[in-house]
Amino acid sequence: MRALVLGAGMMGRAIAYDLARSRGVEEVVLGDISLRTAKEAARWAGSGNVSPARVDAGRADEVGRLLARDFDVAVGAVSYRFNAALAKAAVGAGVHFCDLGGNNTVVERELELDARARAANVTIVPDCGLAPGMVQPVAVRALELLGGRADSIRIRVGGLPLHPKPPLNYKLVFSPEGLVNEYWEPALALRGGRLVELESLTELEELEFPPPFGKLEAFVTSGGASTLPRTLKGKVRDLDYKTIRYPGHCAVMKGMLWLGLGDTGPVNIGPQRLAPRDLLLRLLRDRLSDTDRDVVLLRVTAIRGDRGVRFQLIDRGMPGRGISAMMKTTAFPAAAVAWMLGRGRIKARGALPQEKCVPAEEFLSELAARGIKVDKIDI
Repeated sequence: MRALVLGAGMMGRAIAYDLARSRGVEEVVLGDISLRTAKEAARWAGSGNVSPARVDAGRADEVGRLLARDFDVAVGAVSYRFNAALAKAAVGAGVHFCDLGGNNTVVERELELDARARAANVTIVPDCGLAPGMVQPVAVRALELLGGRADSIRIRVGGLPLHPKPPLNYKLVFSPEGLVNEYWEPALALRGGRLVELESLTELEELEFPPPFGKLEAFVTSGGASTLPRTLKGKVRDLDYKTIRYPGHCAVMKGMLWLGLGDTGPVNIGPQRLAPRDLLLRLLRDRLSDTDRDVVLLRVTAIRGDRGVRFQLIDRGMPGRGISAMMKTTAFPAAAVAWMLGRGRIKARGALPQEKCVPAEEFLSELAARGIKVDKIDI
């Protein structure tokens, strides 16, 4: 099996690291617009079978030429704005493709490639990171254990610093653009069996994890459930996704966005015109980037009548290898899907969300093999 990873940033190099050590993988090519970055990342990920390449993900001709080099699967680990074009190029080259997703509109454009992908005998799977990502097969597995129907599925996920610092009690564990997008856009959910849109940074609730975390908060954010509400409509009455943070975070972010710091339209500031969101993104990068370790918390709870099942994860990454918790729980699930695609373990063809094509139980086994152990608890 030969795999192509597009993007040699934190997630791309971690995907390459995982694939390079997966059974049956002969070569991983790690492509980036900077050949220097690709070479450095290939050395970091290396086990002797990772090769660097220069490619501009925004140039369809360059991507097409690289895809033509006899790959079984390609993974998009670049900005979500490239994903639809990359998926289209993969279909044209007859190569399976998955990506880290993160934007509902882009995912819809990818799923529109379904008929073309089936005709090309390939599978396109967007949204394969953490959330959206691994939460989808986890939710499906919870539903399977309840006989295929549920009164409710509650998905709660957060990437947090181990040592929070006020007032935000947060550190950047992925791009600030993605973070603000989650807080700004509406969220899709199921309520009473109906699809509804919820405002982000609302419906604040308290939840508790084992020490040292204790009481935390969770609130509505956009994108984490991805296509699940639509897919599970008719099988689940209530389904929602909320982001986990330390107490107080939601109120501070809500205040900043209420002031207009999330607006994308330029405003006049003296002789300059500046989009408030650009300023917010710059400040988030400057103030929330530090060396503190992170942790990823995940809880998926499904209830049917007086029966329930919960899947829970507390992951601290691989600090000895320089892999943060967010890198591990985002990149390794994507690598697992890519491996399953390249090895023929995913049989369906077309452009499909994970919950429609990834065997949930096998996926959880692949996560466990990668050191991501999602505990099942009967409740």
